[in-house]
Amino acid sequence: MAAEASRFQAVEDIPAPPQPDHAAATAALMLALKSLSQRALIAVDNLFCLITVGLVFWLYKSVPDPNTYQLVGLGLFALFVLAANVIVRRGK
Repeated sequence: MAAEASRFQAVEDIPAPPQPDHAAATAALMLALKSLSQRALIAVDNLFCLITVGLVFWLYKSVPDPNTYQLVGLGLFALFVLAANVIVRRGK
């Protein structure tokens, strides 16, 4: 019996591995997301100019056989869009 009792030994608790500190990774992630969101806002802001110029081009291409009055109207619309883009750019 004594021999059987000596076979079993008490095992100490295995310590848990230390948990890494996620503060630095979280700070880096927040910095990257802030930069990305700022770039997205700049891109959306510049999208206004692209949409208005694209609208002028689409309107010009949608007229199959323009006469003089239609060309003058398209030119005036293009000037209006140009003025609107200048006003929006100066407001910044």
